[in-house]
This record gives sequence, C-alpha cells and structure tokens, in this order.
Amino acid sequence: MTETQLLQLLMESPKSPLQPPTYGNLITVLSIDGGGIRGIIPATIIAFLEAEIQKLDGEEARIADYFDVITGTSTGGLVTAMLTTPNDKNRPLFAAKDIKDFYLNHCPKIFPQDRCPFAPLTKLFKSLTGPTYDGKYLHRIIKEKLGDTRLHQTLTNVVIPTFDIKKLQPTIFSSYEVKQNPSTDALLSDICIATSAAPTYLPAHKFETKDSKGRVRQFDLIDGGVAANNPTLVAINEVTKEITRGSSDFFPIKPMDYGRFLVISLGTGAPKSEVKYDAIKAAKWGLLGWLTSESSTPLVDVFMQSSSDMVDFHTATVFKALHSEDSYLRIQDDTLVGNESSVDIATKKNLENLVRIGEKLLKKPVAKVNFETGLCEPSNQGTNEEALTRLAEVLSKEKRIRDMRSPHGKVASGPK
Repeated sequence: MTETQLLQLLMESPKSPLQPPTYGNLITVLSIDGGGIRGIIPATIIAFLEAEIQKLDGEEARIADYFDVITGTSTGGLVTAMLTTPNDKNRPLFAAKDIKDFYLNHCPKIFPQDRCPFAPLTKLFKSLTGPTYDGKYLHRIIKEKLGDTRLHQTLTNVVIPTFDIKKLQPTIFSSYEVKQNPSTDALLSDICIATSAAPTYLPAHKFETKDSKGRVRQFDLIDGGVAANNPTLVAINEVTKEITRGSSDFFPIKPMDYGRFLVISLGTGAPKSEVKYDAIKAAKWGLLGWLTSESSTPLVDVFMQSSSDMVDFHTATVFKALHSEDSYLRIQDDTLVGNESSVDIATKKNLENLVRIGEKLLKKPVAKVNFETGLCEPSNQGTNEEALTRLAEVLSKEKRIRDMRSPHGKVASGPK
C-alpha cells in the first residue's frame, strides 16, 4: 500500500488517540494565558481551531487529539482541564465550542456584581480586608464538572502552573512530572481552583495528596499567574526534561532545539496603550494605589502582563533564530479598554463583548510584539483565522503520519 493510500485510509477510519511524537515530525503545544473572565477570548479562538480540524477529520475530532501537551495558567488552566478531562466515553468532557457557554453561564456567579451605588467602595473595602470573592461557587462548579479525575488521567499531557506561598516557589502540575513524582497526582479540580486563586480576587487553596505508601504532601497554593501567566516556556521545559530523561515517546533532539516544536500561544487580551498606567500617577501610589485603580488591580496586572510578554519575547526570538517563525503563533489583543480589560466584571454585556472581541481577533492580522513600543504590529502571515486554518492542516497531517508509522496506530490492523 502506498503512503497516499495509507493516508486516505487513516482519514476514513475512526479517531485514535494521539500517538507519541517519536512517530511524527513535530512536538505540538497549545498554551493558554491567565486572565479571569477574559479566558473567553482564547476559548473563542480554540473553538475556531477545533472547527477547522473537524472540517478535515470529522465532527468527533477534538483539540486533545492533536496536541502533545496543553498548558494553561489560571483561567487557562481551567480551559486546559475542560479540553482534556475524559467523560464516561473516554472523550473530552467539553467540545471547544461549549467552553464559551460555560463562561457566559457561570462567570456571573463566580464573580457576582454589586449593583448598588456604593459598589466601588464596597469592592475596595473587600480587597483590603480579604478576597473580593469567596470562591464558593467556583469551587463547587469545578468539582462538579471535573469530579474525581486526577492529573494522570487526562486525555493528553497537561502542564498547569501554580505558586506555593508556603515554600515561596512555583509548583508545576505536569503529566510528565507525575510519572516521576506521584505526590503531584492531585485532583484536577484542586489544581484548577489553585491556579485560579488570584491574589485579592479569590482565596488561596490548601489541599493534600497521598501516595501509594500513604505519605501525605501538603500544598498551599495561589494563582500560577504570579510566576508564569503565559505558560508556554513552562510546557516546553517540561517536554525538554522528558526528552533528556530518554523517554521513548520522543525522537532524539537537543534540549534547546525548538525547531521541532509547533506552538500555538493564546493570550487573554491586554489594555490599550493609552489606558495603561503611567509613572506620574504610579509615583504617588502607596499600597492602596497599587492594589486598586478604577476597575483593576495594578500590581496583579503588572505581574501578569510582564510575565506574558517576557515569555512571548523569548519564545519568538528563539523561533526566529531557528528560522522556524511559522512554527510559533501568538494570538493576543492589546486594544482592550474599560471593562473589557477587567478580569472580574462579569456582566452579561461585558462577557458578550469579550466574545465579540475574540471573534474580531480572528479577523485581525497575525501580529508580533514590538518590545520597544510594547505594541502588537502586523506581520506578513495573513489573518489569525488564516494562520489557524493552515495550522489545522499541519496538525491533521501530523496525526495521520503518526498513525501510519506507529504499530499502535489505526492502520496496524488494517489492510496490508
């Protein structure tokens, strides 16, 4: 049977799990930033990508079938879990198109809005004396949806950063690391609650795990965004560690050879430059000023944005140096104004507006950050929509090649 005939057979046969990268040409990574309710923006982008893949491989195709690792911080960690948690048929709990509705239905209850005239003062008082939101509804809905699923049970590899405030260091929940360190095999619900626990907004999360020998490990965690709001490099690092351990799932590559990676990195939006903070105002801020300014928290915004941009800068530079710019796609909108840039103003109007922003972002040109100006500037790669359509074809072909080469792929029992 020729390669063309084998590929045709693979296209017509039922879906199979993603075979390891060693049978393919690429290592595929999907990364999702943190950003509270703005997670609805990358959710809209992911829904488009999944729809494009389905045009090629059928309606049952899911994002988890095509990425070796999906990584997300904070709200991105929740999206990661929804895409990779198995249902009772061992398929993803959520189709990508359904995540938008999750945000529209549940965010107003996670971040309930006070509509009284003194709401801004009430919110300020809450942020000074404790978390603005108690997190009870968020905890309940996450536990209800994710159930008893643990880290090792996801349908593809996941990497979700958190930060341990007792140890003052990041704790990375990784499908790769859990094989070496079973004490990190926590419930996905606990991991998602922890990575979403943004300081001043939601309470820190404490939980324990117990290994097969009964040894207990305690976690005291907050939002992973304080360490890695854009988790792209964290995921690449986890893959690199797995390669250096000699895993048979990977073809031999040098630790820093990013040329074999295909990375899609999705931001959750950033304020337009004209409405960002300035030094004249900030020079007068004390603790109160850094904790509250209009509808946002400057200190949290600074941590999140600086983390995301530095990772984008490093990743883009490395891919460019390797002449592999087409293998790295960063989609981000830096034109948010007013309530759009908030992580918690979960009114129906604002949430629906964020959906429209995500849809419009698909039509915008692929952009690269100019780190001298801080602005996104159009590149020569067409629109984000066109770039995702091209990458859907690459992902589909990569999966079919792996199925063809793997003894565990779909053609293993097919015609000879």
